[in-house]
Amino acid sequence: MAEGAILRPTQHSPQSLHTLADSLELERFGDDVDISGVALNTSAVLPGDIFVALQGAHRHGIEFWPQAKAAGASAVMTDPAGRDTLAGEDVSLLVATEPRRLLGALASKVYGTSRGGGSAVFSVTGTNGKTSTVFLLEAMMRALGLGTALSTTAVRKVLDVSYPSTLTTPEAPDIHAMLALASEGGVWGVALEVSAQALNKKRLEGVFSTVSGFTNLSHDHFEDFGNMDHYLAAKAALFTPEMTGSAVVCVDTPWGEKLAATLEVPLLTVAKAGHESALWHYELTKAEGNRSWWNLTGPDGEALSMSAPILGEHMVANAALASVMLVSSGVSVSDLGAAMGPGTAGIPVYIPGRVENISSPGAPGVFLDAGRSADAYEQTLSTVRDQTKGRVVIVCGTSGNRDASKRPVMGQVAATLADVVIVTDDDPRLEDPHQIRAGLLEGARSIEGATVHEIADPTEAIRFALSLVGEDDSVLWCGPGSQAYRDIAGVKVPYSARQQALEALHLSGWPIDKQT
Repeated sequence: MAEGAILRPTQHSPQSLHTLADSLELERFGDDVDISGVALNTSAVLPGDIFVALQGAHRHGIEFWPQAKAAGASAVMTDPAGRDTLAGEDVSLLVATEPRRLLGALASKVYGTSRGGGSAVFSVTGTNGKTSTVFLLEAMMRALGLGTALSTTAVRKVLDVSYPSTLTTPEAPDIHAMLALASEGGVWGVALEVSAQALNKKRLEGVFSTVSGFTNLSHDHFEDFGNMDHYLAAKAALFTPEMTGSAVVCVDTPWGEKLAATLEVPLLTVAKAGHESALWHYELTKAEGNRSWWNLTGPDGEALSMSAPILGEHMVANAALASVMLVSSGVSVSDLGAAMGPGTAGIPVYIPGRVENISSPGAPGVFLDAGRSADAYEQTLSTVRDQTKGRVVIVCGTSGNRDASKRPVMGQVAATLADVVIVTDDDPRLEDPHQIRAGLLEGARSIEGATVHEIADPTEAIRFALSLVGEDDSVLWCGPGSQAYRDIAGVKVPYSARQQALEALHLSGWPIDKQT
């Protein structure tokens, strides 16, 4: 990974400030200067950038203009309040009433992505499965011999270079910089994970997706959207003719069917075998070890058999969605089969922290997953149960300052499907961790006969979980997945669930693979 690297293109031509002002219809003050990049954060400023100073929850970005200028920023774009703060200063300035809404347009003009002709863009949204589907899309394109890039919660990558990722969907300037860099490198396809919050905040402004995919929708993010209908409406913004060329929607759930019924773009639907209205159908045929095999059939007799190192029918649904998205873009089923069908190694994918078994042979299964919703718990626990001869223990926490109404439901699902529930801390952010645990515990303890423990320290929790199990049992740690930190009181503290789980296995006397 390019630690600390700023993801930027290098071959685009700088744009003059007056050209940007004219094209965006903005007020301009100060000297005309050339702009070669866009930055929202002082740590991302490179010489020649325009620094965008927005009003934050507690402070205005214009307070950081001195640091941005010292880092080499040539100009600033801000709102009228930011302009007034700079009154009397000699600064090159663009003023917008709502600068956030113009971030995508600004970045697309600076980086040249507004001119089209770049990489194909595959955008994936939904409650669960976005990250996995994006990883599967990238791996499938790579298996076809195509240049790839991806952006997920876990990582951003252009060709063979990885960059740190801190948001499910990056801010608009980062997305456009990535698209420009991908185009420079001859990338054929870019796979993007897209959150509802990102759509609400216009982070995809100026990005036109070749194909957009929908995984599913379940109770989550009511702190932002209030109810399921508003949540779906936020997701649906990705599927307008202005945003995408075509759509592929998984209709395994009523919410997918509801979305599909409203779309005005070319549409393909996919669902589990037996679904009457879907055009494409998938069927899990075999699961062995850490690998699954499935069949995919289309409306005109298309047939494809594939495999991948993934577990669970929900993961197969993600793979089916990725396959049909590629078909929608023009990739032939025969090419997919030749690259990843029978007689091949299958899809060459590694998805970190998504139903990922990090155990070695002869040890209990220890599965890491990033799920933080009731539906994710249900899908993942069912998968782990299918893989386990003995008992299943779940270690679970969830994020603070997020939808609290889902927590009791998550606890109920955990206590219903697992033999032992251990509620612990995850990412409390600025919320009282005890309050977060209380919501999960309320639901878990409402299930009659449930065995429920509360251990605040996640390191102690995973060690306790390993002390309860034998070789035929499994532990599922839901929440952190592959995340490399815990957000505690607003501070990102380095923390690896993988390393803590491996250490817990070692301390319990189980063998561990040094390569894991």
